[in-house]
Amino acid sequence: MNVPVVLVPGLGLGPASYDPTVEHLTTPYHLVSLPGYGEPAGAREDLRPQALGTALADKIRERSVLVGHSASCQIVVETAIAFPELVHALVLVAPTGDIRASSWVDLAARWLGSAVPDSPRLIRVVTPQYARTTLSSIARAGDAARRHDLAAVIGRVRAPVMIVRGRHDLVSTAEWVARLAELCHGEARTLPTGAHMPVVTNGPELAALIQRAAAAPDPA
Repeated sequence: MNVPVVLVPGLGLGPASYDPTVEHLTTPYHLVSLPGYGEPAGAREDLRPQALGTALADKIRERSVLVGHSASCQIVVETAIAFPELVHALVLVAPTGDIRASSWVDLAARWLGSAVPDSPRLIRVVTPQYARTTLSSIARAGDAARRHDLAAVIGRVRAPVMIVRGRHDLVSTAEWVARLAELCHGEARTLPTGAHMPVVTNGPELAALIQRAAAAPDPA
């Protein structure tokens, strides 16, 4: 029997970003928004991935597969470290968190380069979601995420980890994904198409991988 799936939107995005993926899921799933990740953030809200990882744990009802996209991968990893009893497996989609390439200029250039192939479709998808989260919340959460070193902590995860990227992703590169997989003894997958938004552009393939993680025997 498949365990349930918890999906966390990427930075600035909302639950609707997963629509092209969840329509292909047959296992139970739950979409969780967080401040900066689908919800506006309060002025004094702690937006570090560690704090948001705790906030996510408070919303998980049972042991689940946690799915993160882009910067929310850093959040689900922190949840898995602090609350291992809640995590059956992790699926990290286009993870960020490489502090070797975390300046705003570098991130913006690579994000824009990744978005170009899919820009007509992505613009109409992400614009209303960014507006709902608010640009100020996105900027604050993004600043906290870019200071978080995912490579330094991912080795502490004890659950199985699958890391997925699109072939044309310039943010989550093949080298970066391979490095993370080695550090956590996980599995790295590059999809044959897509870039930094596989949740939108590669829904069927991504759903199949999530489904596989949910059907795997519990390692605990």
